[in-house]
Amino acid sequence: MRFRLTPRDTSFYDMLAEQASHLVTGANLLGELLGASRSERKAIGKLISEAEHNSDDVTHAIMRKVSSTFVTPLDRDDLAGLTSALDDCLDFMEEASDLIILYKLDELPPRVSDQVAILQRCAELTAEAMPLLADMRDLDEYWVEINRLENQADKLHRKLLAKMFDEISDPIQLMKLKEVVETLESGADAFETVANMVETIALKES
Repeated sequence: MRFRLTPRDTSFYDMLAEQASHLVTGANLLGELLGASRSERKAIGKLISEAEHNSDDVTHAIMRKVSSTFVTPLDRDDLAGLTSALDDCLDFMEEASDLIILYKLDELPPRVSDQVAILQRCAELTAEAMPLLADMRDLDEYWVEINRLENQADKLHRKLLAKMFDEISDPIQLMKLKEVVETLESGADAFETVANMVETIALKES
């Protein structure tokens, strides 16, 4: 670890941790949504949107702080990019919940819950990792595990699509479910993007 000659504003790390906590909230609510009735889903979807709005508020606060702070603890572009990438994760989860509600999908393929479980684990790991940026220690296990989970999500995504094309004869229903499944896969990709950014930042700061 290199010796830092510049002052460190730890509030950035606190804000990133707060932003990541909203990912955990959104992912867990998405899990609840899968097992809920159609009427219950609307209320849960509203809570997911609230989590996304709260995440947006933190995103904007970080961006303002990056612009107004003379010396930032990390590269400005890295902070801005990481903040935006974290926001993308919850955007995809909110989009998936909206699609399930708007398309009135009473039944989802059983393994969609496996996709959401991966997102929940990714969210937990990301929330645990953000405070570690303050000293850049013990982060390698985080990005390795996120990459493993994303590979698992890729395989699950392909199997789900193959099974859906085999078993669903209604083309409209197939199209709706495919969009949900692909949005969830995009969520896993977004978590991997965050992990890759963290790895790049850690290597740069070491």
